Amino acid sequence: MASLICAIGFGLVALFISDQKIRNFDDTIIYYIQGMESPQLTKVMIFFTNIGAGLPASIIAIVTMVILYVFLGHRRELILFISVMIGSTLLNSALKLAFHRARPTIHRIIEANGYSFPSGHSMAAFSLYGVIAFLLWKHVPSLLGRVIIILVCALLILIIGISRIYLGVHYPSDVAGGYLMSGCLLGASIWFYQRYLERKR
Repeated sequence: MASLICAIGFGLVALFISDQKIRNFDDTIIYYIQGMESPQLTKVMIFFTNIGAGLPASIIAIVTMVILYVFLGHRRELILFISVMIGSTLLNSALKLAFHRARPTIHRIIEANGYSFPSGHSMAAFSLYGVIAFLLWKHVPSLLGRVIIILVCALLILIIGISRIYLGVHYPSDVAGGYLMSGCLLGASIWFYQRYLERKR
């Protein structure tokens, strides 16, 4: 159900990206977020955008895979993790080519190449930290521990998305689209994973 809701949400965002109303919505949020610009905040946003994708995110993913396979021996969970990460990357590339949306030009703090919709950093962050939250949540027995895991991962995902808007390389609708598509992918992947475990019991 969550996967279906996210898919519908993504479809609506994709449908409206050429509409003037969502353009006004995007511009309003961009002006608000970029209106908070300061040298200190820029450093913070660059740090968070760096852990959303690229080398830092790759290192986090590799460390997670090593822990799952070598130290914990959770091969099924490792397959889930790899499937989500590869699926997110391939899906984002395909969607960018399908929509061909140009990046915003209002105020660029950093440079970025490629198309804008959906945000690759937002999809990567949601997929990476979302699946990590799920895997950790399964092995943490206490309610408080689970709440902390969800809050920390959700906060990371949110700030990484905001950083892309702040740095001038994505529209808010790009970020929303990235979240929704990754939510769809992650929800479907977890559903298939849980069904597979149930059949093995």
